[in-house]
Amino acid sequence: MLFTFFIKNIVIKKKFVDKFIRQEKIDNFNKHFKKILICSLLYWIIISIVTIIFFSREAFLIYFVAVSFYFILIVFYDYTLRQYITFKNINYNKKRIMFGIICFASVVLFNYMQRDNYLLQPYISSVSSVEYEKDEISYNDYNGVYTIKTNKEDFKVLQLTDIHLGGSLYTYTKDLKALDAIRRLIKYTKPDFIIVTGDVAFPVGLGSLSFNNHTPIIQFANFMRNIGIPWAFTYGNHDTEIYATSTSYEINEIFKSLSYKSSKTLLFPYIQPNISGRNNQMIELRDQDNNLREVFFLLDSNSYRFNMPNDYDYIHNDQVEWYSEQIKKVNEEANRIVPSMIFIHIPIEEYKKAYELYKIGSSEVKYYFGEIGEKNEAICISNEESNLFEKALELQSTKAIFAGHDHYNNISLEYKGIRLTYGMSIDYLAMPGIENDYKQRGATLITIKPNDDFTIEQIPLDLLDFNFQY
Repeated sequence: MLFTFFIKNIVIKKKFVDKFIRQEKIDNFNKHFKKILICSLLYWIIISIVTIIFFSREAFLIYFVAVSFYFILIVFYDYTLRQYITFKNINYNKKRIMFGIICFASVVLFNYMQRDNYLLQPYISSVSSVEYEKDEISYNDYNGVYTIKTNKEDFKVLQLTDIHLGGSLYTYTKDLKALDAIRRLIKYTKPDFIIVTGDVAFPVGLGSLSFNNHTPIIQFANFMRNIGIPWAFTYGNHDTEIYATSTSYEINEIFKSLSYKSSKTLLFPYIQPNISGRNNQMIELRDQDNNLREVFFLLDSNSYRFNMPNDYDYIHNDQVEWYSEQIKKVNEEANRIVPSMIFIHIPIEEYKKAYELYKIGSSEVKYYFGEIGEKNEAICISNEESNLFEKALELQSTKAIFAGHDHYNNISLEYKGIRLTYGMSIDYLAMPGIENDYKQRGATLITIKPNDDFTIEQIPLDLLDFNFQY
């Protein structure tokens, strides 16, 4: 655009100059032309050098912004300084110009917010694997069930939740903090298995300056592959926002391409039950004699009802029925009630009921640790009540349910014999000021012990020994 502009002016200068420029101002024209040429060349040389040295991965974006800024300078020159070489400035309407600038800036911003951003890749590439005693993992192509076979008495599961990678230049430092926090928590706890309960990505427009959800998810999967510990996940409400660049189906296909057969870490089922939600799955934990020790259910709590923001969805009846069928199958195989745990993103109604009973000192609830730290003690649940908890009580298999979603809530209560636990969150981005808060940030360590027992422990990030060699 720059050189086209100059060539055009050189060609028409001799032919049409008298029509636009006073004879006495031809010298001014030549001087202005030389100044514009020199300044423009310096401008583009500087942009090129800065791009090569600092932003080679973002060359397209840098040049796009540079061209946009150069265009604004040309418009500014045309409307202000051209009077020195022509008869008069162009008349303009301030409101119209401002409207045009806003429209232009909106288009530029919208296109930027959809772009892939790989600024985290150098850090991800530098992450080394965590040493741990590996277990045997197999996948059943018929029913989509992964089986972890272990000889350990204590099997450690680390729950991570609400990571919220923005995936933009604006969120780069926060994304880096989130991944580094996870790395330190994993190296400190050395789990055998990791379960992420939703919201890996945060493609919410102005909150992250990005609508892109597939790049943060791919980068997180690459990060976890480098860590080397098997992991699985449930979807959160932000992972596949309706306005995000990739749909639920596309993200599901991305996860399949990154799953265990290629990564050897992500336990994502290649086939899934034909029920509400995505990635509803069951993972078995067996001992070396192939006896079932524990069953992990990862259920999609879905996103929003009717696609309305903050009108959260729930665990649907067909999902609960599928869960019930799987429990009955494993119990029949083992000829006993096999203990199980459920991992979801949006908490179920009983989280709120249990907390309300706890506040009035009810003996129906047992307190273990943590707090409800959200403003006004908010527990963000669906307006539609799921029957998951009642079914779990009826089947007598599930002894613990783990959720995320509410970043400042990390309480653990036992209600009617089932442990309801909020995982500690990672989030540095999604809520104003949360980057500087710390008490809520960390992970949750679940230890599966012999004889169907288990323990749950909070691992606050701020309490880690920072002298520890990570």
